Amino acid sequence: MTENTQEKSRFVADMSVGDAMKLHEDAALVFSSYHLGGCSHCAINSMETIEQVCQGYGVPVDQLLDSLNNLLEN
Repeated sequence: MTENTQEKSRFVADMSVGDAMKLHEDAALVFSSYHLGGCSHCAINSMETIEQVCQGYGVPVDQLLDSLNNLLEN
């Protein structure tokens, strides 16, 4: 992914978790900081959307999206 493509890309609620992981190499760290994925009892499905995962685990979607999109600003 070129730098220009990455700058134009954003994490959005209807993006799959799998696509989010592909968008930035540190996305998995952000998900795990919200206790999403990373262990067997809090595993997330890469086919689910970010919004679905947030609803399922009670995480505010806007908060997670802000954290993920901060990756793209640095």
